[in-house]
Amino acid sequence: MNVDQKLVDFAVSIAKEAGELTLSFFNDLNLEVVKKSDGSPVTEADRSAEKLLRERIADSFPDDSIVGEEEENVFGSSGRTWILDPIDGTQSFINGVPLFGNLVALEDENGPAVGVINLPAINECVWAGRGTGCFADGKQAHVSSVETLDDCSVVTSGIDYWSSLSFLESLSKAGTTIRTWGDAYGYALVATGRVDAMIDPIVNKWDVAPMLTIIPEAGGIFTDYKNVVTPDGGNALAANRILHPLLLASLND
Repeated sequence: MNVDQKLVDFAVSIAKEAGELTLSFFNDLNLEVVKKSDGSPVTEADRSAEKLLRERIADSFPDDSIVGEEEENVFGSSGRTWILDPIDGTQSFINGVPLFGNLVALEDENGPAVGVINLPAINECVWAGRGTGCFADGKQAHVSSVETLDDCSVVTSGIDYWSSLSFLESLSKAGTTIRTWGDAYGYALVATGRVDAMIDPIVNKWDVAPMLTIIPEAGGIFTDYKNVVTPDGGNALAANRILHPLLLASLND
């Protein structure tokens, strides 16, 4: 069942609003960075953006549930759940690298429904609604058509996330181009056909929830390493329909 376009438009709108807010903190030399209990960084920009997103959702859809990275879960009665990552790529944000994103996803009784990757510092936004297609700045977006590992480009969020580099070494030997244009930006590149696959060895739900709508609507496949379509697998692979099984087999070899 196609998702209501009004929900897609709403998600894009609040993601872009959160983007404007995060830009007001970007490259602020006085920005305070705090380490969370898991060792990951968080800033006032993360917390302020999530607060804004939660307020917009609560105002418009008070019965919806909300799951976010920085605040406690809110449980509603509507059957819909919003999943938020106010700044995906906080380390990039802190370092003044413009490849961070604002992520908004929606799940309903039929599964993944809406996904938004907003990249405010480079003025790009990729979004999708279930059954309505994937779009990049208003133009239809599609994954690549590359069919072989020796021709493909693979991105990942960071070498330090890999417990072993043997898989990446095997890809390199096969002629694959490997880059670390990671976090949400990597998935945006896959959805728009600018790279062929994104591989994430460590993810949280809010890191990838939008991709469950964006990647399929762009014509690709998103799963965890066990080939399950889930944001909860702890890892993730997004690619076109030909490369996905090839890469998945290599990952599990």
